[in-house]
Amino acid sequence: MLKKLLILLLKIAASALSIWVATLLIDDITIGDGKVIEKIGVLVAVAVIFGLVNAVIKPIVKTIGCAFYVLTLGLLALVVNALLFLLTSAIAGAIDLSFHVEGFWAALWGALIVGLVNWGLNLVIPDKKGKKKR
Repeated sequence: MLKKLLILLLKIAASALSIWVATLLIDDITIGDGKVIEKIGVLVAVAVIFGLVNAVIKPIVKTIGCAFYVLTLGLLALVVNALLFLLTSAIAGAIDLSFHVEGFWAALWGALIVGLVNWGLNLVIPDKKGKKKR
């Protein structure tokens, strides 16, 4: 149980780190001007929101739009990820977190960066069985 909790916390930290990288590389993705500890809190909260949005909404969209995923050779996944990233920004704004994504293109590039950085970090984070992915 403790191992699963530790792995979950590592995954949240990896997501927060990947969102932070996106804020560094994309000018239209911003976190508020505050102390470092406040920014870390915002990034962790946004990582949790993004994880919940992906866990709840993404499977529904994939199921409904399965044919479109096939027809677009998976490129629709980029659009869906961008829209989910925009939704995360809207939810963060609704609960007064200082995280904002300005526009679709920033969301598209941000979601792509978050996905790539997360993928790289998850290569070294053990899975639920305690083994590293290869």
